[in-house]
Amino acid sequence: MPELIAPHGGRLNERLVTGDAAQALAERARSLKTVTLDARQVTDLELLAVGALSPLDGFMGKADYDRVIDEMHLASGAVWSVPVTLGVPAEEARALVGSEVALVTPDGTPLAVMQVAEAFDADRPREALKVYRTDDMAHPGVEAIFAQGNTLIGGSVQVFALPPDPEFPEYRLTPAQTRAYFEAQGWRTVVGFQTRNPVHRAHEYLQKVALETIDGLLLHPLVGETKEGDIPADVRMRCYRVLLDNYYPKDRVLLSVLPASMRYAGPREAIFHAIMRQNYGCSHFIVGRDHAGVGDYYGTYDAQTIFDELAPGELGITPLKFEHTFFCRACDSMASTRTCPHTSDHHVVLSGTKVRQMLAAGEVPPVEFSRPEVAQVLIDSMRTETASV
Repeated sequence: MPELIAPHGGRLNERLVTGDAAQALAERARSLKTVTLDARQVTDLELLAVGALSPLDGFMGKADYDRVIDEMHLASGAVWSVPVTLGVPAEEARALVGSEVALVTPDGTPLAVMQVAEAFDADRPREALKVYRTDDMAHPGVEAIFAQGNTLIGGSVQVFALPPDPEFPEYRLTPAQTRAYFEAQGWRTVVGFQTRNPVHRAHEYLQKVALETIDGLLLHPLVGETKEGDIPADVRMRCYRVLLDNYYPKDRVLLSVLPASMRYAGPREAIFHAIMRQNYGCSHFIVGRDHAGVGDYYGTYDAQTIFDELAPGELGITPLKFEHTFFCRACDSMASTRTCPHTSDHHVVLSGTKVRQMLAAGEVPPVEFSRPEVAQVLIDSMRTETASV
């Protein structure tokens, strides 16, 4: 049988050490200077540990940083769209070059040892305009990179412990584990779906259209840091479970979580998300409207057209580009502008604001928009949140 798609760069570059080697590394870390990671850097370190950021072996140096910003490629020539960097105070950076440091969580828990190869100055204004297409500090991704500071250190990491007390441990599958599952199921083609929101009927439609020709679906919600106002990950997970229990074939879908933080980089992040899903074993990746967007910084389909900027074969995974979908009452089915001849007054399309207002009032959105079971989970969570205030 054909094999699963190869990881980005050819192999999984897992940076997690185990057993006696991990214990020895943890002992060594006790004597080293420490660098404290912020919440996003902790998630980046976990992704490095499990190989989700293959072929990276650590936080980027200057050559990778510059080329990713300007050309969407690593210095090696591999496609890469978003910098993965580690900021430190400027007065400390130069003294760390050539030494090992222990990487610790905000509460001081040691996780890894980093060999600091270089220190360099970031160009935040250039990074913001190239990667996020704006220098507006109201953009959460732009705000995050400026908060990280202007001095970066680069080098490889060896991770001896994953972040303690993770959310959803039973769903926190590594790329090696999802690949093993796909192979055990006999799947050779797998479509990945990125989400930081509950799945509504339009999402469900896209996934099931893909499943008509692809062996399996990896429903892969992002559970790292998101912006204020996004629905909490535990609520979203309840929505996914109730949806899968009632409306999906159990032998065609795997629910797992991606321990990544949102950058809200729109088109650039669409490529970033696709690369990670290739590492998890996906051959295809659904890219809908305004993928990883926020506000009105990006055009509706910019996250699709950016893939056309890559040379054929540069990216192993195949993007599946879908038009905006909706329920058409005249067609009496889900449809898109490609398949529906009717005017918009026949279409059930609700804004996020409208849906939140309905849910807050205890109203279930139309079944054409949201499965009732999913809506009920959201209504119950809103009631619980209101009662606790």
